[in-house]
Amino acid sequence: MNQPLWTPSPERIAATRMDAFRRHVNQRHELQLRDYADLHAWSIASRAEFWQAIVDFFGVNFRTSPRAVLEEGPAMPDARWFPGATLSFAEHLLHRRDRHPALVAIGEDGSREVLSYAELAAHVAGLQKSLRAAGVGLGDRVAAFMPNTWQTVIGMLAATSLGATWSSCSPDFGTQGVIDRFGQIEPKVLIACAGYRYAGKTLDLTGKLNEILKCLPSLQQLLVVPYANPDARLGDYLTTAHVTMWRDFYQPRGAPEFVAVPFDHPLYILYSSGTTGVPKCIVHGTGGVLLQHFKEHGLHTDLGAEDTLFYYTTCGWMMWNWLVSGLAIGATVVLYDGSPFHPGAKRLIDLIDAEGISVFGTSAKYIAGLEKAGVQPRATHRLERLKAILSTGSPLAHESFDYVYREFKTDLCLSSISGGTDIVSCFVLGNPTAPVWRGELQCKGLGMAVEVWDDTGTPVRGDKGELVCTRHFPSMPVSFWNDPDGEKFRHAYFETFPGVWAHGDYAEETAHGGLIIHGRSDAVLNPGGVRIGTAEIYRQVEKVEEVLESIAIGQDWQGDVRVVLFVRLRDGVTLDDELQQRIRQVIRANTTPRHVPTKIVAVADIPRTISGKIVELAVRNVVHGRPVKNTDALANPEALELYRDLPELRS
Repeated sequence: MNQPLWTPSPERIAATRMDAFRRHVNQRHELQLRDYADLHAWSIASRAEFWQAIVDFFGVNFRTSPRAVLEEGPAMPDARWFPGATLSFAEHLLHRRDRHPALVAIGEDGSREVLSYAELAAHVAGLQKSLRAAGVGLGDRVAAFMPNTWQTVIGMLAATSLGATWSSCSPDFGTQGVIDRFGQIEPKVLIACAGYRYAGKTLDLTGKLNEILKCLPSLQQLLVVPYANPDARLGDYLTTAHVTMWRDFYQPRGAPEFVAVPFDHPLYILYSSGTTGVPKCIVHGTGGVLLQHFKEHGLHTDLGAEDTLFYYTTCGWMMWNWLVSGLAIGATVVLYDGSPFHPGAKRLIDLIDAEGISVFGTSAKYIAGLEKAGVQPRATHRLERLKAILSTGSPLAHESFDYVYREFKTDLCLSSISGGTDIVSCFVLGNPTAPVWRGELQCKGLGMAVEVWDDTGTPVRGDKGELVCTRHFPSMPVSFWNDPDGEKFRHAYFETFPGVWAHGDYAEETAHGGLIIHGRSDAVLNPGGVRIGTAEIYRQVEKVEEVLESIAIGQDWQGDVRVVLFVRLRDGVTLDDELQQRIRQVIRANTTPRHVPTKIVAVADIPRTISGKIVELAVRNVVHGRPVKNTDALANPEALELYRDLPELRS
């Protein structure tokens, strides 16, 4: 395609924060950076000056000044950002104190609660005081087993305001999945809901919570939020910790105080998916998260204090941590808890109009699902304030780009973004000053030295390879929990190319300066020794009307690897020879003969992680008769049995 799908007007570019930042840098450093490409090149060549410019542009408040911006060793991960500096994360998210809406919390049942910035601060102050009285202080862990509600945000802000470290799982996690995570980090306080709603069902969590509590001997305080189980009682919970109902634990009053902590003080603990073993506990530092999120919200997303930000996420996915940082900009943040398709496919689209959402974030799977459901928002909704759509979780298919501009709005910035839990941010993301090209992620993030390397460590453009980052950045994890010598951490990111972060994405850099993600490196198929990204197959299969979704693996076969495609079909559709032939024809016509699956098998379900990512490795292990080490990391682990001992794969 030789024309972009969308190009911002000169007036729109000039009005963006990204362009204001470029002008700020030019003035401060007496430069003549003309556009984003110039700005990005400068941000890599002059990383210390760049990150100091972020600090200045967004008014980051260091209580203690750093002795330098960057002290760097000979190779990653040896670096210290803003050494000597102290700051408070919560203070930056609560700098606004007026009656402007801070949080709008919406439930699947239609409930709607609004907290202004002033009310939010009062709630945080009250909870902070009670947590301090309960003994919470520097470095203690406060965990949450919670839905995406305002109470969860207040818990995070109150905990981090005291210098405690926050970690959360959503209620749809399996019991062992929660134990595998929280059991490692030994929280002092657990905030948990007594029940939640999803897809029209109300689920009581009492039994699950008691199983979890048995495995948390470190716990001193349990805070119960009744939520969807209003009949919850203190006596329901079996623990030696103090048990208190949320409403009885504190009163929203006063102004919060903020404990200043070192720049790399542990702020969040996030977790790897855990599909290949016990999840790794990834520790993220206070200052790195704050600076990276200021940059991504304020510049790459063009979020301002007048905007309303929404991202469909749960508290078990890093996009929740990313979403709530919108408070640092002073924007209104919309929280939604429940199924995105209940009671109908337009549920979240309705929110765009009802709440005046200007930046709408979701998953690639959701956008594909809207198209499959025949939803045409342009015809049914006003979408007046909508200026950007963000997509992540998996590569956004080329056809989904077409769908958004055809059925949503022609004048918006569609940003497919990619990064992850490992950096609680993005390597590649949106750019309000640049065109949107079909199938491409718009740009490398400012300050992120992203390249695509072949197996020899040579940068390539126009060819596929490993997505790497060659220079240190502030939101690199501080450490893994219980990894005192850093061996697990180095093995995870620096074993492929010593001293260079290898992210595990199979990617391609385009002539426009954007990237295409072809799937995870460890899921790449190798028929005949040729590397094929699974996303290349999925985007073709999605064109077939009868197919709802698919998953592809490489099956070891007769000394080689053959491509096996599993498809979930629409109700009433049968995978006959004609449909199989049509699927193969679509793949062959738009890729290469090596992409064409040798076997196509219909399945009733496709296994996914809690955050909605399909798990090719787990399916591949089941097909080959190998164990899947941690099925509790999956939202639907029972689906794996659909792939075991299939007669279709024996010949």
